[in-house]
Amino acid sequence: MAAVGKLGDSKKRVRESSAAKGGAKRRVSDQTKLTERKHFKKKVKARPLKTNQSVKHGSALGEIMDSAGDLGSSKKRKRGTATAKEGEKPRFLKQSKSAGAIPFNKIVRAKHLKPTEKDVAVPEKKEDNTPKERRLAAKEKAEARKIRRKPNYILEKELASLWEKMRCYSIGKVERSKLVSEALQKMYGKLLEVASSHVSARVLQTCIKYGSQEERNVVFEELRPHLLTLSRKKYAVHLVKKLLDVANKKQLEGFISSLHGHVSFLIRHTVGSAVVEHAYHLASGSQRQRLLMEMYSTELQLFKDLTLTNAGSLADLISKLKLQKSSVLQHMTSIIQPLLEKGIVDYSIIHATLVEYFTIADRSSAADVIQQLLPLLSQESVTDDGLHASSKRKNKRRKTRIPLVNMMHTRDGLKVGIFCIKHGTAKDRKKIVKGIKDHIRKLALDQYGSLLLSSILSVVDDTKLVTKIIIRELQSMLKELVLDKNGRRPLLLLLHPQCHRYFTPDDLACLNSTVPSLCTQDEKEEGASEAGLEKILEIDTEAITTQNNKYNDSLKTMQSAVGGKKEALVRRKELLVESGLAECLIETCIDTADELLRSNFGREVIFEVAVGGSDGILHSLSDRLADLHKAIATVAAFPKSEESEADHIFENFHSSRTIRKLILDSPSFAETLWKMALEGKSAKWAKGHSCKVVSAFLESSEISVRDLTKPELQPLVDSGIIKLSDRK
Repeated sequence: MAAVGKLGDSKKRVRESSAAKGGAKRRVSDQTKLTERKHFKKKVKARPLKTNQSVKHGSALGEIMDSAGDLGSSKKRKRGTATAKEGEKPRFLKQSKSAGAIPFNKIVRAKHLKPTEKDVAVPEKKEDNTPKERRLAAKEKAEARKIRRKPNYILEKELASLWEKMRCYSIGKVERSKLVSEALQKMYGKLLEVASSHVSARVLQTCIKYGSQEERNVVFEELRPHLLTLSRKKYAVHLVKKLLDVANKKQLEGFISSLHGHVSFLIRHTVGSAVVEHAYHLASGSQRQRLLMEMYSTELQLFKDLTLTNAGSLADLISKLKLQKSSVLQHMTSIIQPLLEKGIVDYSIIHATLVEYFTIADRSSAADVIQQLLPLLSQESVTDDGLHASSKRKNKRRKTRIPLVNMMHTRDGLKVGIFCIKHGTAKDRKKIVKGIKDHIRKLALDQYGSLLLSSILSVVDDTKLVTKIIIRELQSMLKELVLDKNGRRPLLLLLHPQCHRYFTPDDLACLNSTVPSLCTQDEKEEGASEAGLEKILEIDTEAITTQNNKYNDSLKTMQSAVGGKKEALVRRKELLVESGLAECLIETCIDTADELLRSNFGREVIFEVAVGGSDGILHSLSDRLADLHKAIATVAAFPKSEESEADHIFENFHSSRTIRKLILDSPSFAETLWKMALEGKSAKWAKGHSCKVVSAFLESSEISVRDLTKPELQPLVDSGIIKLSDRK
């Protein structure tokens, strides 16, 4: 029976082992686990201590209680020791397994142990850790970290304290000079490191601004070998520009000479391009030419002696130095293309380069560059639409930048803008007009911006769009425009296009400027229409089919007519008369007739309006012109007052000459003025500046005016009071 029992036990063990190998395990529910865990915690709970007693962690009882806390606590949370308040259970510190866990039977017996005097200790008082103390501790750590990372941190801190004093406006010159000298003494020998810091670089700029010339020279000489390096740094670039502002001729010449071979690289650099532009503005004519020559050819970039050649334009330079036109064009294209891709078109040196490039470029190259320029000039901002959301938030406060508006600070920039308007398609012109929508006022009051608006008014055929965007804006500020030197130009262009009295030869040259290679092709097409146009078109078609799609697009842009297709007189009537601008202009002249006649610039506008403009463009508004003539005659009929400080309009320098021209060119005005202001009073005004007004009636080409005034004026002529001059 014993053997049978052993056999049964062995079979039972085999079944249990096989079940274990098969992976069968007894499943225990979560509720059962929770109940067992609570039951286990109840067993290991220790007896609470009496009030004002604590257990030493070094004692035996402390070790047993710490182990109990280790078993009953969670693995993810660590609880620190704390003294038990009355009626509360103590918290225990978790003990690691490496310290050696106490067996469970000893933990259970710990319930019956009482703490001895050895186990009880007086609780230690903790130091107050207030928020202020934590801030001070964090500040000390940050200061120590900055000192370790920045070798000149203490120096920068001292310079910043001096800077706060020296840049105050209320400080005296003597005290400021002392602070500047003290700051420079601390910086000498470390100027290169100081110039690269965003804090100390500002201090050095202030020292250069208020320092003496000797101190400036010392700083310049120490930084002179490193100026090119500093020109490419974000914060040091402002220091370099400040040094160039205060540099003498010799120092500026040395810096421009050091730029040789680096201009084409720096002009494409995000930071360094500002230094090249600043040096270009400060340079003389010959120095500017040397900077530009590096953009023309590789030979001029490598050999410095060739840049000393005196040549007016790029074409003259090519003929003097016998350079290959194709290599020059290729080199300039390699420089211009990256600039256009990056959108760097704001600098005057780039404007000059583009203008010279168009003088030698063939039609395909010129058309390609214009097509690349057009999207840049018509966009409202340089920010990319595909930026990340965080980048857009950073650039939210960034001002929108219109490249075409920013290009209008130079005459070469104006020429580039006019090239794009004239040689672009009708669609491109509409985009340009829409792009300058919010900048009409700024352009109208600018020297070159007003010429750009004049070019748009004389080229764009979409008069409805121009009226909506440009004319309406000009109409709202007419009084300011007619009295402004630059603002009157768009109005005078509509009244009397390209008159040499109102536009200088340089202004007229800009308005009439075109790209030679694109214009010659248009002239050839017009001239070939009479002698074999079909053959030429067949040859051109065969050549065009061999080119890629990009060249075809450039050719379409190039072949577009220079300017609009609409007749100039029709365009002027739509913009001036049909838009309502002329009526508002006449009303403005009536209200401010006295002020306009006395103004150096306003008198030209009121003269053109009073005579009806060129080609009789305002004759359809003859009733309103008659009201203007009466308004001027009413001002002239005021009696001469000796008490008044202002001269009478017959004696004022500007108004007397304007009225004389009106009498000679407008018979209707002459008759109105004579009847309302001078009839029976001509002897009174026959002396001084006013005599020119009176004599103009007899010099008029209109017989009716001479017959009207001759009975009264002829006796004055016979007596020698009025002297007539032969009018050319």
